[in-house]
Amino acid sequence: MERPLDCLNNLSKDDWLIGYNSTQLNQIAQELYLELTQLSACGTPPKIILAECEPLRFLASFIAACAANCPIFLCNPDWGTQEWQQVFDLVQPDIILGMGHGAWGMGYGNNIQCPITNSIMIPTGGSSGQIKFAIHTWETLISSVQGFTEYFQIKQVNSFCVLPLYHVSGLMQFMRSFTTAGKLAIQPFKAVESGQILNIKQSEFFISLVPTQLQRLLQNPELTEWLSQFNTVLLGGAPAWKELLEKARFHRIRLAPTYGMTETASQIATLKPDDFLGGKISSGQILPHAKVTIRNQQSEILKPNQIGNITINAQSLALGYYPITRENKTDFQVDDLGFLDDQGYLNIVGRSSDKIITGGENIYPAEIESAIQATQMVADICVIGIPDKHWGQALTAIYIPKKANTSALKIQTLLKDKLSKFKIPKYWIPQQNLPRNSQGKINRQQLQQIATEFLQNPIT
Repeated sequence: MERPLDCLNNLSKDDWLIGYNSTQLNQIAQELYLELTQLSACGTPPKIILAECEPLRFLASFIAACAANCPIFLCNPDWGTQEWQQVFDLVQPDIILGMGHGAWGMGYGNNIQCPITNSIMIPTGGSSGQIKFAIHTWETLISSVQGFTEYFQIKQVNSFCVLPLYHVSGLMQFMRSFTTAGKLAIQPFKAVESGQILNIKQSEFFISLVPTQLQRLLQNPELTEWLSQFNTVLLGGAPAWKELLEKARFHRIRLAPTYGMTETASQIATLKPDDFLGGKISSGQILPHAKVTIRNQQSEILKPNQIGNITINAQSLALGYYPITRENKTDFQVDDLGFLDDQGYLNIVGRSSDKIITGGENIYPAEIESAIQATQMVADICVIGIPDKHWGQALTAIYIPKKANTSALKIQTLLKDKLSKFKIPKYWIPQQNLPRNSQGKINRQQLQQIATEFLQNPIT
């Protein structure tokens, strides 16, 4: 397996970083690597927080830190004071790169050692309010790349990245291109949306999007045409709704819905574009580096088409959450429920923790949200359960109406033929926007607050 500097040397002759100066990146990475190795020579490699907004400096710093075996924590430069306080208390860094510190900013040194020196900490859980860092290594990330290249049967991966590099979805696009000597184009999504797009041959590139980004691109005919030229459009980060998938299929977008998470170093299941265009709806087949089993509450493996808890075994699995490594190194049970069909395609039903119990009935919000999206009367929707003394929980729809005069009653009437009576939300709360993070994941805690306040002071 090639190490970070080997990969960099393989690419140095080639202008692989589209939109940026590859030679400059190489120079910054080499200089920083020398500084870090000199610091490490005095003892333990320094713990580094990487909060760099500028992509070229981010990548150079990441490569240098990995090459020098320094524990590195990828951070969102836009976190608020509270989140940063949480991170500093947890990490106690020796060095901060970025955040207005120029190249260097010395943190407060300490004696807390990382469980694994050459670890790469990737943030997760920000939407729930508590930031955690999944512990990865160069090896776990490479396993994910190998599974990807084997699954798509390609040697070199060219990526067009519009997602944040500190997040697993952006970082893995870099890793795929960097370690396979492919090309990497990086551009903010806002620039793409406004039509200032880097000149690439889309048919040779993969692009990764979250559902809200896909929705926005499909609203613009020119960008829809541009997107339809890509070799593959990976879609993940949050569940996509039926109407969005149908629209993408109508426009012949080579979509590849994926299932994965920070803890698995991105996707472990992906639907191939030809399957998608052929009408298949699922998260696709399991990638070669991973194994998925569906289990019941007693941990017994279920047969095909039986819904249960998803358990993942993969070489790309995180080793734990900083600073604690996982005891069970093989199986990782996630919060998602799903089933494997007869052909081994993974189907996601919903999250176990999102399950709503109303009047003794188990309800998964994804099914109801999909039915409401299908009415084409809402721009965005989330269904939650709020405490109710009669029902246990009352189904509550928080939505953005497509038109100002859209009434909840009209939507409810359209749902009567599609859903059982107990699955139709009791409360309907219109909003101008829903709290989603940059990956499109909804903040359910915030929605609970919105619902509580609304129901205490209903608009009359």
